[in-house]
Order: sequence, then C-alpha cells, then structure tokens
Amino acid sequence: MSILIYAESVEGKFKKVAFELASYAKKVAESLGTTVTAVTINAGDVSELSKYGVDKVLKITNDKLSGFSAKAYSDVIKQAAQKEAAKLVILSSTTDSVYLAPLVAVSLEAGFASNVVGLPLSTSPFQVRRSAFSNKAFNITEISSEVKIIGLAKNSYGIFENASTLSQEDFNPTIGDNDFEIKVESVEKGSGKVSIADADIVVSGGRGLKGPENWGMIEELAEVLGAATACSKPVSDLDWRPHSEHVGQTGKPVAANLYIAVGISGAIQHIAGINSSKVKVVINTDPEAPFFKVADYGIVGDAFEVVPKLIDKLKIFKAQN
Repeated sequence: MSILIYAESVEGKFKKVAFELASYAKKVAESLGTTVTAVTINAGDVSELSKYGVDKVLKITNDKLSGFSAKAYSDVIKQAAQKEAAKLVILSSTTDSVYLAPLVAVSLEAGFASNVVGLPLSTSPFQVRRSAFSNKAFNITEISSEVKIIGLAKNSYGIFENASTLSQEDFNPTIGDNDFEIKVESVEKGSGKVSIADADIVVSGGRGLKGPENWGMIEELAEVLGAATACSKPVSDLDWRPHSEHVGQTGKPVAANLYIAVGISGAIQHIAGINSSKVKVVINTDPEAPFFKVADYGIVGDAFEVVPKLIDKLKIFKAQN
C-alpha cells in the first residue's frame, strides 16, 4: 500500500504545489510506515520529485490528456489508486484539483476532506484539521472510509527536501471517449511573468489606481519583488486587467506568503479569496477601508506617492544585499 499524490504540471513543468504535496505525503508516509507514489500527466523530467520524498512515479504520456478534463483526469487518478492499492490519496487545492477531488472520491467510494491544513491529528482514527468559514475557523474532520482523500490547502504545509530513491513506471490507463464529453473551446492565459497560482508574493491593484494607464507602478513593484500581479473584481469587470488576474472569492483564491493590496477597499468577497495569505499589506487613502481590519500592516496614504517610494527603497535594499 502506498500513499498516492497527483503531481500537477503545466507545459511539462511541475507546479510548486506538486512539491508541497510530495513533502506533506512523505511526512505522513513516514508515520504510517509506507511509501509515496506520484501520478503525473504529460510531465517532462520527473526526477525532481525524488528531492521531496516521492518513491515511485506512474508516468502518463498521452496526447488526449494535453488539455485538462476533470472526468478524464479523475478516471486516471482512480485507476492509479487502484493499481497501487492506495488507501490515502492526496490532492492539492488548485482550481483543477478542486474539480477532480469529488469525482475521484465518488469513483473510489472514499471519504473526502477539503481545505486540510497541517498533518493528520491522528491516523487511527484518521482525523485532520480543516479551515472553514473563509479561513475564519477550523474544524476537525474524521474520515472513516477505507479509502481516504484529502485536499491540502495551498501554502499550508511548506516545501521540504527529503531525498528518496525514485523509480519510474510508464502507466497507460484506460481512457474512453466518454471521458471527453466536455470539450475545452479556448484557454485564457495570464500574461504575467509569475503566475498567481505559484507566486509567493502577489501585488494586487484596485479601482484606487483610477485607470489602466497607471498599472505600470503595480508591475514595477511586482518586478522588484519577484511577484505576480493581480486585481480586484471591479478592475477586471472594467477590462483594465485580464480576468486571469482577478483574485477573490469569485476569482482566483490566493494563499501567498505576502499579499499587497494597493487601492483596494476590501469587499468581503475579495477578503475571503485572499484570507489564506500569511501576511497582508494594504495601501489605501481611506483609513476606514474594510481591508485595514484584516491587514497585518497598513499604510494610509496616496498610492501614487507611497508605491514609488516603496519601489525606490526596495531597489536600494536589494542593491545593498
């Protein structure tokens, strides 16, 4: 019996969450006295997974799976779990895996716990801590089914090297035409240098920037910090920025180590979508802006004065360090 993880990749390269899953699974495997198997889909070099504790990779290469299909991918993961007799399947909380997890759970008749934070509190009975109410509370969930599935909250455990000897196996699961009843017509990709999904730092702008012509300072601040750029829903709705940068409860969830909000008042939907971020900084002219109530650090001031000064100070700091 092995613990199975789905190591997500894009254009052949693993996402950061794949290494967090591997790190997490290795620690759980050590407590259970078992190994970690990863299933990959059209990934390139999989050897990097061995740095983080993966013992075996089921490597799938199939052109039919070049575009994400929740039904097809969930069927593949199910077959991998059955092949390895896995009693614990660990997925991430990315957009793709949020679609996958319930389908995999149904197909394996498994109990599923989403938004898991931290290692299991107990393995017999199997209990995990989960975030709830937009990360305002936690609950303890017990999974009693024979096969268990957990969705690890992004950036909740961390990435830790724990080298193992890796074996690779080409895996050819059965894929039927009924797995592709839903077809992808188009894909909108973000244009930023750093994707929101993998970013440790996110710099986000709102209507306080007054127009798309002022976005240069957001991009410059992001470049200095090595961060991804993002925006609030109104900014996306006004077509100042692409929808791929819209973060919040109705956009992309963000769980960055540092989230900087510039000119964003802090609607409840936005706060809910970024509340998992570890450190939140807000820059706003309105001292009564709701964002200040949840921010770790706040600057009351004009973004057009504050941000350029912040950029200058960061450039000096980087030059000296």
